[in-house]
Amino acid sequence: MNIWWIRRDIRLEDNAALYYALKQNIPVQPVFIFDTNILNDLPSKADKRVVFIHRALHTLDQQLRKLGSSLYVYHGTPTAAFEHITQTFAVKAVHTNRDYEPYARQRDNDIHRLLAEKGIAFHTYKDQVIFEQNEVLKDNNEPYTIFTPYSKKWKSHVTPFHLKAYPTGQYFFNLHQTAPHSLPTLADIGFEEMNEVAFPSEEVEDALIQHYNETRDFPSQDGTSRLSVHLRFGTISIRALARRAKELNEVFLNELIWRDFYHMILWHFPYVVGHAFKKEYDAIIWRNNEREYEAWKSGQTGYPIVDAGMRELNETGFMHNRVRMIVASFLTKHLLIDWRWGEAYFAEKLLDYDLAANNGGWQWAAGCGCDAAPYFRVFNPSLQTEKFDKQLKYIRKWVPELDELTYPRPIVVHEQARKRVLEAYAKALKK
Repeated sequence: MNIWWIRRDIRLEDNAALYYALKQNIPVQPVFIFDTNILNDLPSKADKRVVFIHRALHTLDQQLRKLGSSLYVYHGTPTAAFEHITQTFAVKAVHTNRDYEPYARQRDNDIHRLLAEKGIAFHTYKDQVIFEQNEVLKDNNEPYTIFTPYSKKWKSHVTPFHLKAYPTGQYFFNLHQTAPHSLPTLADIGFEEMNEVAFPSEEVEDALIQHYNETRDFPSQDGTSRLSVHLRFGTISIRALARRAKELNEVFLNELIWRDFYHMILWHFPYVVGHAFKKEYDAIIWRNNEREYEAWKSGQTGYPIVDAGMRELNETGFMHNRVRMIVASFLTKHLLIDWRWGEAYFAEKLLDYDLAANNGGWQWAAGCGCDAAPYFRVFNPSLQTEKFDKQLKYIRKWVPELDELTYPRPIVVHEQARKRVLEAYAKALKK
């Protein structure tokens, strides 16, 4: 029997690991592990992402049942799970899609060793990106660290082959035919059900993608796809979306290329987890004022566009991408708070949290990342509001008390904050 180990790819259609597992013409058993190494580190038992995964697994299991198969779900460490799996089934090989995060790489090395000791093959495949690791390099075979030349090379390399779907449906008859298994409830794995949470649709109209470059910067408009959570957990295929983007809108395609870029950076420069990509930026002396950090987190800074974004994040797990840049710039530049504090808070709250993109975005905002905004660029929240939420539609939705005396006064004066951060950066960087 083959095992299809599901991680960031919770779908049957166009799935590389599933396709190769099924093609072996032996029964394939789908398996998912609720990994306690990850779950135990989550700060809250009411986590929207765990709920999203649980619902996606339920949908997948329903699809498998219609095909006469069923999903096995384990709760524990991957090592313990595979000890159990290899005792339950006569496993020939485990097929799974690659993950590029440091923990995932270590986990997969451990499982590879465990399986090898049992004489079981372990196969991994590219699935969550179009190009990975060393597929798009400079002419001297070094990794790119600037996005624009990377994206040009990416576009010159991509062919219909790279975007072609894996025809998994042709081999569904090789799914292990078994009686249905009951999935663990959220309570079984120590988490709370959140029935009131509605997740973004995985269906997006062509018109939204076609007009994306015109609408994407305005947070009051429904102008972004909100597909990031589906890409994060693999409930949709990156290849299918890239085919549409290539046909409909280059700006939208660029956003998908940024995903590949940040995963490539994380692979080649794993030190970015915890350290500035530009190492000299680790010398910055941050103020790290706890009271101001709490005001930022709760949307009480007195800067309406910042507060609206943080309140949207806290309530929904989503924040508009333009606003993400504004709130990240505000924390690092206006408050001189370490970008790692902001990165950690987003990691806790974002529904679409992805280590590579989150780390890349925060380092970009702080000026210390690859291809980052220059350190002296400090977003003015008032000008950003004037440009992107002039009628205050977005702000009034999330800050209804805007005109009331209860709304806090700004916790920092823009010009003073700008002067302070430029001095702090210049001192650290000896500029």
